[in-house]
Amino acid sequence: MTVLDKHPEKNLIRLQLSQNSVLKSLSSAAMLDLERHLEISDLKKSEILLHQGDHQMEQYFVLDGILKRIVSSADAKEMILRFAIEKDIETSYAAWRLKKAAPYSIASVTKARVARMPLKQWAEFLDAHQPLKESFEYEVMRLMSEIMAHTITLHMLDAPGRVERFMRKYQDLFELLPKKELAAYLNLSPETLSRLKTKHKDLFI
Repeated sequence: MTVLDKHPEKNLIRLQLSQNSVLKSLSSAAMLDLERHLEISDLKKSEILLHQGDHQMEQYFVLDGILKRIVSSADAKEMILRFAIEKDIETSYAAWRLKKAAPYSIASVTKARVARMPLKQWAEFLDAHQPLKESFEYEVMRLMSEIMAHTITLHMLDAPGRVERFMRKYQDLFELLPKKELAAYLNLSPETLSRLKTKHKDLFI
């Protein structure tokens, strides 16, 4: 019996895991094997799952809510690198493979639920399921590419351009995110974001 077998919402969680962007191709037998390693965590708003500098790392599958990846400078300035929502993953797999400390923190933006497991166990599971390993490592590279594109966007586009790009690429997420979090991600004040958001919507009425 796994931890998930004892969970009161086990059927919903199993459905959510089967719809995860990385796990959806797993066979029933492989998914059952994975369940043995999973822990289900319900997170409060702003709860931290991973601290920048940690060496003990985990793999996360987002079931509900929104997570964010944050990097902090020596003078405590923070930059949001990305958001992860239902069906997404969060990970520090690259740092773990390189035997480096976590280069960023991972925290919940809203109340959230994740399935989690130690990265060592996740890596062992990947080694036993090569097609999954290939698709997962591709997803890790895709996320890194997206983060690089976002960082370039902050330097190359003006405020309206940043908002327009985000609305074009992540329209659903635009409505889900708290205004303060989205403004920080786009390096804008909440007031500027509200004004540009209203202006953008007016253009399409």
